[in-house]
Amino acid sequence: MDGAEGRGLILSGHAGIGKSRLLREGVSVLPADRYAIWYVAASTATAALPFGGLAQVLPAEQPQGLSPAGVLRWGVEVLQEQAAGRRIVLAIDDAHLLDPPSAALVHLLARQENTTILGTLRNGEQVPLPIRALWTDDLVEHFELAPLGPAETADLLAAILDGPVDAGSADRLFRLSAGNPLLLRELVLAAAGGELDRRYGVWRWTGRLELAPSLTDLIDTRIGRLEPGVRAVVELVAFGEPLGLHLLYQAAEQADVELAEERGLITMVRDDRRLDVRLAHPLYGEMMRRRCPVTRTRRLQARLAELLELVGARRRGDLLRVAVWRLDSGTAQDATLLLGAAAQAFARYDVPLATRLARAALDAGGGFDAAELLATILMFGDRPDEAIRVLDAVAGEIDGDQRRSRWLTVRGMVSYWGLSRESTVEEIAQAGAALTDPGDQARVRAFEAIMRLHRLDAEDALRLARSVLDRPAASVAARELARCTIAHLDAARGRFRCSATAIARVAAEAPHWRSDMPYLQLAMELARGTRLALAGDLAGIDAIVADEFADLAGAGDFRLGTGYLAILRAYAARLRGRSGEALKVSLGACAVLATSRVYAGLAQAERAQAAALRGEAEHAAEAMAEADRTHAPGMVVLYPWLEQARGAVLAAGGDLPGATKHLGDLADRLRADGFAGHEVLVLHDLVRLGQAAAPVGPTCTDGSRRTVAQRLGELSEQVDGVLPPLLARYARATVAGDGAELLAVADGFAALDLPVWAAEATATALRELRRERAASAGAAHQRLAGLLGGCDQIRTPALEALRPSLSDRERQIATLAAAGVTSRAIAERLFLSTRTVENHLQRVYSKLGITGRAELPAALRSLTGHDGTESA
Repeated sequence: MDGAEGRGLILSGHAGIGKSRLLREGVSVLPADRYAIWYVAASTATAALPFGGLAQVLPAEQPQGLSPAGVLRWGVEVLQEQAAGRRIVLAIDDAHLLDPPSAALVHLLARQENTTILGTLRNGEQVPLPIRALWTDDLVEHFELAPLGPAETADLLAAILDGPVDAGSADRLFRLSAGNPLLLRELVLAAAGGELDRRYGVWRWTGRLELAPSLTDLIDTRIGRLEPGVRAVVELVAFGEPLGLHLLYQAAEQADVELAEERGLITMVRDDRRLDVRLAHPLYGEMMRRRCPVTRTRRLQARLAELLELVGARRRGDLLRVAVWRLDSGTAQDATLLLGAAAQAFARYDVPLATRLARAALDAGGGFDAAELLATILMFGDRPDEAIRVLDAVAGEIDGDQRRSRWLTVRGMVSYWGLSRESTVEEIAQAGAALTDPGDQARVRAFEAIMRLHRLDAEDALRLARSVLDRPAASVAARELARCTIAHLDAARGRFRCSATAIARVAAEAPHWRSDMPYLQLAMELARGTRLALAGDLAGIDAIVADEFADLAGAGDFRLGTGYLAILRAYAARLRGRSGEALKVSLGACAVLATSRVYAGLAQAERAQAAALRGEAEHAAEAMAEADRTHAPGMVVLYPWLEQARGAVLAAGGDLPGATKHLGDLADRLRADGFAGHEVLVLHDLVRLGQAAAPVGPTCTDGSRRTVAQRLGELSEQVDGVLPPLLARYARATVAGDGAELLAVADGFAALDLPVWAAEATATALRELRRERAASAGAAHQRLAGLLGGCDQIRTPALEALRPSLSDRERQIATLAAAGVTSRAIAERLFLSTRTVENHLQRVYSKLGITGRAELPAALRSLTGHDGTESA
């Protein structure tokens, strides 16, 4: 509007995308003394009246006897006269509803030198030719407002609810709203009546959709009036999407299908060689399904099932679709069909759907197999008590080793992880020993092995897992579960290459174990996540939190999966210095895992680490207390992560001696357990606290003890990967006070995408360079400022140790000088003498270890962050 070029702007987009609001906000900021502003809202009521669209700006009486062209010229002259020399701004909301004379006048106005035309158009509407010619004749710019993306939707949700929304809920609301802000707002308002729950400051949506009247009206406006044939098409797609076009043609008239597509109600999506039909907007389906009478709903679903059965279930998902349609239509009588569909749904990690189907299979006479599957699914739906009841109800149907082994393992899993009964390990071991079939016995041993791993009976777990791999009769699922146990232990012990090889083998066998034991994915991800986190492989973490399992777990409410992957995301964000993201994601993990104790303590520990990194000591202590409260007794294998977090919390609270002692004791315990992979990171935490020369470990034969740096040197030769040698090098350089070597180490950390550690190493180097008054201190300040500039708020002991004790006056003068204010100007502003200002600056230079003003901006940024403001 106030630019040198361009005469206007037309915004188009779907209803609710924000066109009208953007237009109003833009016009509202224009000063009336410079612009003659007219805002017009066109409507269907005025669309048939000549100049009805501009009745709000034109005089009520028009001159008589003028030709149509003369009337248009008169309209331009009237508005120019009313503008009184100011620039004309004509804003037209819903310009597609303008009557032809009004549209022609707008086009003529756009050709005037002192006129700006602004307008909005709704997609899918017929646009008057004079309005369309505005941009085709290059009189105005034309932009289409796109829907919000997933990240933008999550940000808007957080703004609406005044707090973050967990990733799964944000994704579901994004898909339902299709990125439309108005629809998103209405969905949230409808859910605010009780379907939104807040835990640990994070909002979570139950997934149940309430269609409030305002939301219903919006969707009605979009859908419009439907002819019977078109309604039938939309209803069929609503209950069957994605529906193959060939299948839809068998259930509806082709002409009606074409008309529904032409009206923008359905859309065609290419899936390999098949053309699938979907509704043009997810909420259309919600509306149609809610309004369809029960009897017609059941008839449509039964018809869809019949059609797909007639053409044959050609795709893997077709069996699942038929079963759901049969179940919903009340025509499900085949327990085998329902059981197979339940297994498919669970293999996709769709816990709610799998629960429905498995329960229906049990009710239809599915017997032991249905009960076993239902109990397993209930376990992962956080309903262990119900799972035990289902299993005990079919205990009398156990008629051989195969069923007994399956019953034992499912009941053991529910009892150990679901109900936290540690005695389960001995019970399952005793019962498994009574089995005679080698394959069935191997299945029980595989479960016993992973339970013993989690209980930290490491040697027994390893022995049992190896015995399973040694048995040719063991099933693929049993063998790969045992391999996960070994892979996890190898990772904890720093044997990352062996662990990676084992995990790759488990992943390769997934097609063979997923239908039998889909939850084995959790064991694999825990082993893989442990290896990647200990190795500092953040790119590897990025890969697994973005793969297919993450999408399936999120869509299917598989909370253990989504919760654990969120913990890994938070860990990677924290090591990258994105403390705000780490805290937000870890809070989301805590909310998702609130009803399941398997990983709840780990999530709280990661939350404590994120808060500690930000210097939020009280928040960190609160999270640590929650970690202790929620940590499952059967998950002792996770103790290194929790205790490492405790050290960070103590340090954030200012208890550096307590943190040092705690981490030293933890390193000793890890050494005794053989967890060298974990021990390396704990020793590194001691180096970060300035304890590289501190004694650690047992007393040697000569009566001395190794230092942290020496122990890291030993471990760097035992633990795989590029990180341990770099950590050992950091410790040695710290002990030696070698500034140049510390800067080289910082470069190594930065290359591994570990900017927090790189910043700490640079800060440690700066302390040495300041002490030596080295000329390279200025460049080091620049490097530190750059590293901190790429991070969020971070406060660690290593960084705080670099902060000099500048007085308030020194800080004030240094900040002004760094901004380019001269000493004389500073003196005048602060009512000081120029000599006093220079004396203060000299003391600042000395404390910062720099030589003058040129180095001052970077030095201050290296202390306070990239924005140049003092942190609290």
